[in-house]
Amino acid sequence: MTRLTRLSAGRFGGGDSGGGSGSPADPHHRPVRLSWARLLKRVFEIDLEHCPNCGGELKIIAAILEVPVIERILTHLGLQARAPPRAPARGQALQAA
Repeated sequence: MTRLTRLSAGRFGGGDSGGGSGSPADPHHRPVRLSWARLLKRVFEIDLEHCPNCGGELKIIAAILEVPVIERILTHLGLQARAPPRAPARGQALQAA
């Protein structure tokens, strides 16, 4: 059985919510949720917490979710704004053979 432990007390909103000691035997202890930046680092080895140039701490100031805004930014940077079309499923090609 895997046991989760607290990475840093109070990182997002401060400490334990139940006023307990935070030990695993404490009934108010909750497993820590990782930020999406740490999950990306763990899965894809993308470090969004440290500057690649100086190693300083980065702070995420915005998440752009609106498709038209994303398309304008990508077009301005000279990048494709649309994903390439998906290839057909491999199962269809194997069935035809």
